[in-house]
Amino acid sequence: MSSLGRASALLAAGTMVSRITGLLRTIVLVQVIGAFGKATDAFSLANQLPNDVFSLISVGVLTAVLVPQIVQATTHHDGGSAFISKIFTAGTVVLLVTTVIATFAAPWLVGLIASGRPAAQVGLAIAFAYWCLPQIFFYGLYALIGETLNARRIFGPFTWAPVLNNIVSIAGFVVIGVMFGAPLRNVEDWSPDRIAWLGGTATLGIAVQAAILLVFWPKTKLSLRPDFRWRGVGLGSVVKLAGWTMLMALSSLAAGFYQHRIAIEASGDDPSITVMNNAWLIFMLPYSVIVLSIGTPYFTQLSEHAHAGRDEEVRGDIARSIRTLGFFLTGALAAVLAAAIPASRIFTDDAAEARAAALVLVAYLVALLPLAVLFIVQRTFYAYGDTRTPFFFTIFQCVLIVATAFGAKLLHDAGVVPLSGLAATIALGQSLSSVVQTVVATTLLHRRLAGIGTAGWILALGRFVLAAIPASAAGWGVFLLLGGSDGWTTANVFAGAAGCVIVAVPVLMVYIGVLAVLRAPELDALRSLMRRFVPSR
Repeated sequence: MSSLGRASALLAAGTMVSRITGLLRTIVLVQVIGAFGKATDAFSLANQLPNDVFSLISVGVLTAVLVPQIVQATTHHDGGSAFISKIFTAGTVVLLVTTVIATFAAPWLVGLIASGRPAAQVGLAIAFAYWCLPQIFFYGLYALIGETLNARRIFGPFTWAPVLNNIVSIAGFVVIGVMFGAPLRNVEDWSPDRIAWLGGTATLGIAVQAAILLVFWPKTKLSLRPDFRWRGVGLGSVVKLAGWTMLMALSSLAAGFYQHRIAIEASGDDPSITVMNNAWLIFMLPYSVIVLSIGTPYFTQLSEHAHAGRDEEVRGDIARSIRTLGFFLTGALAAVLAAAIPASRIFTDDAAEARAAALVLVAYLVALLPLAVLFIVQRTFYAYGDTRTPFFFTIFQCVLIVATAFGAKLLHDAGVVPLSGLAATIALGQSLSSVVQTVVATTLLHRRLAGIGTAGWILALGRFVLAAIPASAAGWGVFLLLGGSDGWTTANVFAGAAGCVIVAVPVLMVYIGVLAVLRAPELDALRSLMRRFVPSR
């Protein structure tokens, strides 16, 4: 097996376990705080803030800048130790300062989204935010260490560490359930000790996730020490590159805040922030397992080929990765579409809530395949050290997201969209914005590299979608035979999970069968994957 194949298999396994335990974590959390309600949305708002602030200062910088820079630094006489020490020192300082500022600014950050909501709900969200915002520092350390491990081709720990976070969180949530009993929908009933237990458990899990990566640092063979001498080592170019990604992250953050500001109007008895977050979690399961596990090793390879000026090999990397991602992801898309209602039932309290939440999930799924293409296209720009172009097509997407969210509000105010459909309308607007963004980004990359084999991989994606249509229809038919939205698959959490598995089986069988009839060459990727896990005679 090639090193790239081994890395993909390791990442796929780790991401799968991480996402499954993440689903279990959310299931337990729903039992503690519920899926609908003002208190539920108050916690979701506060617990999302660390992710939002962290993405502003670090995610774009790390993805766009750190991996290519570390790949280049490995050519230094010390293997990059001096450069990485300076990066880590500067990064730790920035994270500490940002965490302190964000924590003090918790009331203001909450107010950006929840202003105008009942005072009790806003107060509860602020109380949760004080406990959750320290996660920014631990998210940053996890990303700094993990991206360095990835750049040194040590792919496993970064993917497997969240499993420990999920286990810690599940244990903490179970304790909370035992100590305090059923979920409290009334925000006035939340006591300080219950707030502290829930917020503290969420933050402890992130801290453990970051700490476990330090165990694997010796494998990098890099000497890491505090180093505040930042002049003359090229950090200026890093800051210049990071400037565009920070502006890009700021735009995305602003768009996300505006979406939640509109969606929280439905907080109470209708789908709102929590439902949107849970639907996104389901959306991210196939995306993470397939896109990140295959795409992350390809990004490291893309960086190496781009740095060496081997454009033809970069074009080959793009085409192969998109075709491989598209094959697996379209099958998963067909399965999740067919099982949208039982999948949503896993994260809700009853069948009626599941039906409402499923609309949000389906709206997000519109962008699943385009976002996989965008993942490769965007990171190709990063591999060439170009963060300026992704900034502009991301700004374009953010403008569309804000416009569609504003449009959803106008439609609701006009009585066209009911409050129960507001979150789904916002999610659909985001998906359509991502589709347009992907088209623009692909066109720009095509021009830059004088062709990226677009016709070939678009034809392949079309073949996958053609196979997915009857596959998803078959799965939906099975769901209806099981009783549909009023059947046993929506009776409880466990029935929902079982229903997803039952529905997925015919979907994947029909999908592979149609592609076999079409003699799709991408089936070789499936055979290769099976040979990795099924021993030969």
